[in-house]
Amino acid sequence: MTTYDKELEGGRKLPLVEDFYTVQGEGYHTGKPAYFIRLGGCDVGCRWCDAKMTWNPKLYPPVGVGEIVARATSHPAQAIVITGGEPLLYPLGYLTEELRKRGLRVFLETSGSHPLSGSFDWICLSPKRQQPPLDEIYPLAHELKVIVEKEEDLDWAEQNAARVGKGCRLYLQPEWSRYEQMIPRIVGYVKEHPAWNISLQTHKFMRIP
Repeated sequence: MTTYDKELEGGRKLPLVEDFYTVQGEGYHTGKPAYFIRLGGCDVGCRWCDAKMTWNPKLYPPVGVGEIVARATSHPAQAIVITGGEPLLYPLGYLTEELRKRGLRVFLETSGSHPLSGSFDWICLSPKRQQPPLDEIYPLAHELKVIVEKEEDLDWAEQNAARVGKGCRLYLQPEWSRYEQMIPRIVGYVKEHPAWNISLQTHKFMRIP
């Protein structure tokens, strides 16, 4: 265990990058008011990531879960989204327990590349080629959201769809910088394969966090 791990006190403190109340912009819960808790640290490293500032967790001093929860519950949000970075780098059990004690629904956004910790009402799995999800994560996903940057990503999407549970919702989302190039192909694809839905980063269109 590193000094940094000890500073986290088994998940009673976490490297908080930012937290804010907004409207979910992507996937199944698009349009739902939600409080976002963004944790620092990611070892997946997508070149198109729009949150690269999160990658180095040591830039963000550990914050007590009590403080994080107090800030979350100061808003009327009923849904909490834990995101990153890659939040499963950390033990999330204490955080999710404290949130759920207060009657809040807790959602997770993850690449699935690390073991699951914590208790969630909704798990959005967004798999990445360079560090694929663990086998154990696939059947737990409520939502599969695959980022489409190029044509080959549609094949990658199908490979992952074959591994999730029967009730998992399937989404294709154009990578933001390639939106104009990829959206016609994605529209055509979902019309041919109606098990899929389209996710857009609507928060960027609305110019909200």
